Amino acid sequence: MAERGTTRRRMLIGGVELLRERGSAGVTIDAVLARTGAPRGSVYHHFPGGRRQLLSESLGLAGDAITDLIESSAEDGPRQALRRLVEFWRQLLRDGDFHAVCPAVAVAVGGSEDDRALHPEAATILARWRTALVASLTGAGVPMVRAESLATLSLSAIEGAIVLSRVERSLRPLELVAAELEPLLVAAVGGSSDQR
Repeated sequence: MAERGTTRRRMLIGGVELLRERGSAGVTIDAVLARTGAPRGSVYHHFPGGRRQLLSESLGLAGDAITDLIESSAEDGPRQALRRLVEFWRQLLRDGDFHAVCPAVAVAVGGSEDDRALHPEAATILARWRTALVASLTGAGVPMVRAESLATLSLSAIEGAIVLSRVERSLRPLELVAAELEPLLVAAVGGSSDQR
């Protein structure tokens, strides 16, 4: 039974990697099998819904991982949430030789039928990230309206910086965005409780 879970998990992680690197069009059964070394028969055993199920669950896994990162970081305040999120993407971009992009954004901007079918899932994932950032800001004393605005700005700027970093093959856009956002967040919380 452990092997079943391991193979399934390996295939999902392969799907996440492909989604990050190639968008939804790149998440094919053959590509996942080549990436993971899983036997062909395991696809329909673990994913009876085929490619669409594999794609949906891969997006969900990626979304959950980043949600967990944001939520756990946000407990330490908005500044730490920003720093950890930026560090996560810095490492992913560098380690992936600048081939990575956010899976939810890859789906959101993709124009295929598969992308459009996944738009509601991508919207839910992005909303969860924004909600976690808003909670961190309001928890640090920022009024709700301002927290919503800052969370939207932060998420949009980071996602845009990831795209620029990928195409420029440089961490500079991500570093510049982080340097601009951090003082905004510190000022919003009054420079007090979020000084870690």
